[in-house]
Amino acid sequence: MARGKIQIRRIENSTNRQVTYSKRRNGLFKKANELTVLCDAEVSLIMVSSSGKVHEYISPSTTTKQLLDQYRKTLGIDIWSSHYEAMQEHLKKLKEVNMNLRRQIRQRVGDCLNDLSFDELRGLQEEVEAAVAVIRQRKVRMISNKIDTTKKKVKSQADINMSLHELRMKGIMIQCVAAHQMEEDLPYLRSSNQSHPTNLHCIAAGAASDSTTTAGFKNNIQVNYHRIRIPYDTFSVWLLVREKAEMPM
Repeated sequence: MARGKIQIRRIENSTNRQVTYSKRRNGLFKKANELTVLCDAEVSLIMVSSSGKVHEYISPSTTTKQLLDQYRKTLGIDIWSSHYEAMQEHLKKLKEVNMNLRRQIRQRVGDCLNDLSFDELRGLQEEVEAAVAVIRQRKVRMISNKIDTTKKKVKSQADINMSLHELRMKGIMIQCVAAHQMEEDLPYLRSSNQSHPTNLHCIAAGAASDSTTTAGFKNNIQVNYHRIRIPYDTFSVWLLVREKAEMPM
């Protein structure tokens, strides 16, 4: 049964399209190989599918580069020379841009101004003034930030010093109150020393553990209290020092 004529148009179904592409590609490669063998021809096929995949066939006796060089030579087209010329042109443009940028930099530092017109000089002045204004704003902002940071540090140190000063004053007040209380108790201690010297000594020195009798303490021991002034900054602290002296027999 004869095959029906296939209508040449795009296959809408992607699966059928891919299957047809694979079959016809293999058929073309087979025909190219037969042409190479039968006719001693140099054949090169490059195929790119709709998915971007590249397939290539080249005769075993040659390479793709050799065929391209032969093709370029036959047509009188120098692909590499044209590409080199394009690169040289691009390099020339880059050099011109570089020279212009260098000249603008020198102009902004006061050099190469002789060739500028009045309008160009005025425009350059406006650009420089605008740049200076931006730099000045940045400088003021940095100084303000540093000042704020310094103020915070100073305030923190002041708070610490105030806390330490308050603790110090509380300690001094406690010592002064204690010293004042001892001064108020001093006459009482002296009178007690004269009327009951043995009992005071027993309380202060722990004489209850001694084997000596109370009568012995009355005859041999005398307890005296003296005041000693100890400077403490701008205050005076008075302490009581007990003196134990043996009475002569």
